[in-house]
Amino acid sequence: MKKSISILGSTGSIGITTFDIIDKKKDYFKVNLLAANKNYSLICKQIYKYKPKYFVISDKKIYKKVNQKFKNKKIKILNDFNFKQLSKSYVTISAIPGIAGLIPTISMIKLSKKILIANKESVICGWNLIRKEALKYKTKILPIDSEHFSIFKLLEVNKLSEINKIYITASGGPFLKLKYNQLKKIKPKDALKHPKWKMGKKISVDSSTLMNKIFEVLEAKKLFNLNDNQIDILIHPQSLVHAIIVLKNGLTKFIYHETSMIIPLANAIFEEDFDIAKFYKIKKNSNKIIEDLNFQKVNSKIFPLVKLKNRINEHPSSPIIINAYNEILVDQFLRKKIDFLAISKTILKSLNDRNFKKYAIRKTRNINEIVEIDIWARKNILKKI
Repeated sequence: MKKSISILGSTGSIGITTFDIIDKKKDYFKVNLLAANKNYSLICKQIYKYKPKYFVISDKKIYKKVNQKFKNKKIKILNDFNFKQLSKSYVTISAIPGIAGLIPTISMIKLSKKILIANKESVICGWNLIRKEALKYKTKILPIDSEHFSIFKLLEVNKLSEINKIYITASGGPFLKLKYNQLKKIKPKDALKHPKWKMGKKISVDSSTLMNKIFEVLEAKKLFNLNDNQIDILIHPQSLVHAIIVLKNGLTKFIYHETSMIIPLANAIFEEDFDIAKFYKIKKNSNKIIEDLNFQKVNSKIFPLVKLKNRINEHPSSPIIINAYNEILVDQFLRKKIDFLAISKTILKSLNDRNFKKYAIRKTRNINEIVEIDIWARKNILKKI
């Protein structure tokens, strides 16, 4: 019997990678629900090829256009997740970028046996709600970012009580070898040229500022119940080692895999012994690459946002505000409205704003309260640009 699968963010890089897996295991999967924003041509191609039961399109103009095109088809085209008759999925991939992925993720928890989550913003802003719903509906939550999946696998064989330190690695992005003064001339096209990974625009910029690692540290704290002193970041330009654990017994363990999201994603989907060669061709010189691994501390002059590593969780709603600030500033940078350094400067300066603490100390009990703080933060940061 085929397993039903849903993909939130079906036109993004994680979604496309998931389809690479589906295409190689056609007898295993049937596509239940897809969700995307506004890539009209790709949405139409996915409808024709995969014939999902539902397609949720957040952009209203694209929703109307697609709905008109497929009005005589069996597929149900929706504009949001407020639809009571969605059918259940064996697995849902949660990969809508930004806080926009939080409501869809929570909506699909009660309809999924397991959620594979690649949306770090949902975890850092709404983990309490996600965890509560997951416990209620007995839904398994598995992280599929390479770093968190690696930590998850390492903790399968070692308890937290046995560990002195956990490190997640950062490639350093495209600007690792630049000097501070050179960062002033960075253009959006430069920030999008990641040396190792093929990713969307927003996450590529986050990688270049190291904000993605700040979020990943906090995500790991929430997912694995870690304290501030248990986890840190190491620069690892090869992007082959994704997580390291230093044990109290003197041993150090790490997980190594090539820079393809197919590897953690396929492992999370199947969760049993399987041959990755059916989905991904391992490079012939992979053993030679192991000889050249190196690691280094984060340079706070090149990556000033590393100062947020522990401050981002200083107050209950700090992550919601900082995430909103970052989303707006990255968008402004991509639109060429602000320069590259303004992203880190504006965020760090805003932490001393009296209104920041006023909203940051709030404890959110539901989605509406998270949305309220998020909206305030977006309006507030725009005033400072």
